[in-house]
Amino acid sequence: MATYIRWYYAEEDLWCYDELDEDRHSVRHVERRDRDGAFFAAASLAEVVHARDTGGFEAVVAYERAYGVSPEQPFDYFAPDDAVECRFGPIAEQDFERIWRKARQARRRNGGPHPR
Repeated sequence: MATYIRWYYAEEDLWCYDELDEDRHSVRHVERRDRDGAFFAAASLAEVVHARDTGGFEAVVAYERAYGVSPEQPFDYFAPDDAVECRFGPIAEQDFERIWRKARQARRRNGGPHPR
């Protein structure tokens, strides 16, 4: 069963939103700058793997240019102090889906070339 989280990366002024699988890997990842709402990522692990398997390194580079980078490590590295500092917390599935749709639309408009 998927879980949905959000957390704040203060150094970059980014809110990050992730859909996590049972092993706590991010299967979909969104990055949104807080001050202006600009989206920097709307990446899907399944799409990255598909790009790699069908087009190799160049396809992954094109995908990441268009949609940003998807985290590779499991999401279990927050210590309790980090969780407070990063304002880590759960979000509802419908809230994640709404943010995901907005982020994908923004990246399609502004994300550069798109993988086929």
